[in-house]
Amino acid sequence: MLPIFFRQKNASVGNRTADNMSGALCFGAPSNAQRSISKHAFTLIELLVVIAIIGILAALLLPVLGRSKEYARATACLSNLHQVGLALQIYVPENNNKMPTIRDVSTDRTVAATNTFPAIQNVLAAQLGNTNVLRCPSDLANYFEQTGSSYAWNSLLNGEDADHLKVFNISFSSDKIPVVYDKENFHQSRGEKQAVNYLFADGHIKNLLTIAGAK
Repeated sequence: MLPIFFRQKNASVGNRTADNMSGALCFGAPSNAQRSISKHAFTLIELLVVIAIIGILAALLLPVLGRSKEYARATACLSNLHQVGLALQIYVPENNNKMPTIRDVSTDRTVAATNTFPAIQNVLAAQLGNTNVLRCPSDLANYFEQTGSSYAWNSLLNGEDADHLKVFNISFSSDKIPVVYDKENFHQSRGEKQAVNYLFADGHIKNLLTIAGAK
């Protein structure tokens, strides 16, 4: 009986040895799944390179996107000026063919008003319908909130004959008389020559032109 017990014990030891060797082999040699994961994983350097490329692309694209947004805002601003021009064309026949008398409210709160004339948002309220037309989308300085309008009025045209617009009794050639325009360089990102939008007149209130220009 002793030999049988001994053989069984040895067999048990042999089985445990085989199991240990099998475990060792499994631990030392990665499985197919482990090799697949390792093959497709990114190294730290590769991740840093990808992040750097994304950063470079973002730096290149953000200014372009910013300019595109500004061009859209500038277009909306020109549309606002066109609406102001239409409001003036409605106002003039109702007021003896005279240009309105408007006070251009200063953006500097410390500057006292030099007259008591009403502001543009009061004079043209009925013709505009909605005074939000006087808000330039690029008015980031909030002049609209402070003064009631993002646009300045050429007070030299106050009370002028709308059919023969003059400044200091001087007749100007086509597209030379600014009527309403941005109070500041709202569209500076488009370049110096397109920083300010204007509503020009060619000497006759019926011929108004909105155009981009520089101060």
